[in-house]
Amino acid sequence: MIIEVSLTEIAKTTRQAAQKSAGLSTEVKNQAIEAVAQALETAAPKILAANKLDCQIAQTNGIAKPLYNRLKMDEAKLNSAIAGLRNVSILADPVGTVQIHRELDEGLILKRITCPLGVIGVVFEARPDAVIQISALAIKSGNGVILKGGKEATNSCQELVTAIRQGLATTSVNPDAVQLLTTREETLELLKLDKYVNLIIPRGSNSFVKFVQENTQIPVLGHAEGICHVYVDKSADIQKAVAVTVDAKTQYPAACNAVETLLVHTDIADKFLTEVFPMMEKHQVELRGDAATRKILPSVKVATEVDWATEYSDLVLSIKVVDNLESAIAHINTYGSGHTDAIVTEDRETAELFLAQIDAAGVFHNCSTRFSDGFRYGFGAEVGISTQKMPPRGPVGLEGLVTYKYQVVGDGHIAATYSGDRPKVFTHRDL
Repeated sequence: MIIEVSLTEIAKTTRQAAQKSAGLSTEVKNQAIEAVAQALETAAPKILAANKLDCQIAQTNGIAKPLYNRLKMDEAKLNSAIAGLRNVSILADPVGTVQIHRELDEGLILKRITCPLGVIGVVFEARPDAVIQISALAIKSGNGVILKGGKEATNSCQELVTAIRQGLATTSVNPDAVQLLTTREETLELLKLDKYVNLIIPRGSNSFVKFVQENTQIPVLGHAEGICHVYVDKSADIQKAVAVTVDAKTQYPAACNAVETLLVHTDIADKFLTEVFPMMEKHQVELRGDAATRKILPSVKVATEVDWATEYSDLVLSIKVVDNLESAIAHINTYGSGHTDAIVTEDRETAELFLAQIDAAGVFHNCSTRFSDGFRYGFGAEVGISTQKMPPRGPVGLEGLVTYKYQVVGDGHIAATYSGDRPKVFTHRDL
C-alpha cells in the first residue's frame, strides 16, 4: 500500500510538471535541453562508473550477451547519446502547430492545434542510453515522463536521471517532469494509474508487451520484438546484397532492427550464399539453414521452425531458400514481427510489390534494415519503434508524443442560429 500511495504522488507531481511544460516556448525548452546536455557531460565520470558497476554485477549474474551489449555504455556511447540529445533541440517544436484553420462562419473560427499528451510511462530494457533519448523527446514535446529501466541498468539510470534533473533545476522546466522507477512492483502499480498517466510505452518482447496491454487501462504503444528479414531476389546485384546483408546482421546485432532471417531466391542462391558465407565467417556469425541452404553450405547448422520466429539479437542468422517473391512475402508476413524488412533487387516492379505487400512498419529496398531508427530518420531520437498498425508506427519521435485539441473562438455565437425554419448557413472557409 505504501508503494501505491508514493507512486500516486510521483504521478501527480509529474502531471503537474507536464501541465506547466505544455505552455513553455520553444526557446525555453531548447535551453532546458542544453542545460541537461551540460549536466550529463559534467556527470560523465559518475555515469560511466555506475555503468561499469552494473556491467560487473550483470556478468556475475550471467547476463546474456545481447543484453550486455545494450547495457554497456562507454565514453563514446555516452557522448553519442548527448549529441543526439542536442540534435533534438534543432528539430521543429511539435507543439502549437495549427493543423486546421477554418472559418465556420463570420467571426466563428475553428483551429486544430497540436498539444502534449501529458504523462508518458516508458518501461524499457537494460539500455541506459534510452533514458537520455526519451527524456530529450519528453522535454521538447512538453510532456512528463516516468521511466523504468531494466534491473540490470539500475545504477546507470539513477545517475543519468539525477544529472538530467540537476540540469532541469536551472531552467523553467520542472525537474519533476522526469521521474525514475527502480522496482518491478512499481511497474505493476504504474499500469494502474490511468488517472495520471496518458500513455504507456513498453519496450521488450512480444510477451512483455502483451502482458502490459492486458494489465492496464492506459493506452499502450507497443514496441515489441524485431524479427527482421532481408530478401535477396533473383535480380539482385550480388555485391549490394552481400554488403546489405552483412551490415544488417553485424553492424550492431543486439539492435531490434538487425536482420534475423535471410531469404534467398533459388535462382541466385548458389552464387550469393557462396559469396556471403566467408563474410559471415569473418564476423563469426553462426548460420542456420534449411535443407536447400545446407546443400550449398553443408557446414551450417540445421534451421528449425523455431528459428523463423526467433529474435536472436546476436551473431546468429537463419537462412531459407525460396522459389519466388510470393513465397518470400508469405514467409515474412507469417513470421515477421512487423518491424523492418528489406528486399535487394534491381527489378523495380518486384521491389514495388514487396514494398506494397509486406506488413511492417519499415519496408526497405536495397539498403540495410539498420536504417530503421529515429536518429537516422532525422527525428533526433526515439522513444521506441512501434510495431503496431495504428499510428504512430515505426520509430516514434516528437510527432508521436503529441495529440491535438480543437479551439473554437466566436463572438456570442449560438448553435440555435444554424437550425430551425430559417437557419443560418456555415461558410466552412479554410483560412
